[in-house]
Amino acid sequence: MNKPVLVAHGERPREGGPDRKEVEVAVGVLLRPDGAFLLTSRPPGKVYEGYWEFPGGKVEAGETVEQALRRELHEEIGLTIGAVHPWKVERVDYPHALVRLNFCKVFDWQGELQMHEGQAFAWETLPVQVAPVLPGTVPVLQWFADERRFTGATHSGAG
Repeated sequence: MNKPVLVAHGERPREGGPDRKEVEVAVGVLLRPDGAFLLTSRPPGKVYEGYWEFPGGKVEAGETVEQALRRELHEEIGLTIGAVHPWKVERVDYPHALVRLNFCKVFDWQGELQMHEGQAFAWETLPVQVAPVLPGTVPVLQWFADERRFTGATHSGAG
């Protein structure tokens, strides 16, 4: 049974129509020992510019998810990652693309963060302080909340 697709901004038309190809994406969930996780902003000039997400990118032809993740994180943020731990998969139907997000936890890396595409970064904990968050990132925050039995408000203003 196929898991339902998360539809982002359903009121907008879908580029490529109903038969468009699904894009495979490798996503890195970098976790520090203190539990903080890395979010980066979408670079200037890209779709959803300024939205916050976990870093990663498209899996190219002939690449595995792990190979793509290693390449993307090195290209985008200057890190060489250690072991890749496949975690969860989420399908998201964005107006511009139908994507299959392969979320992988990464606990160890080398290098200093360098934002090669002009994006910003933030080490976050729940509830996240950055906004807006990309729709495909929202389920991950819920998974963290479930894993960590986080019961606090997921938005500011509630106590």
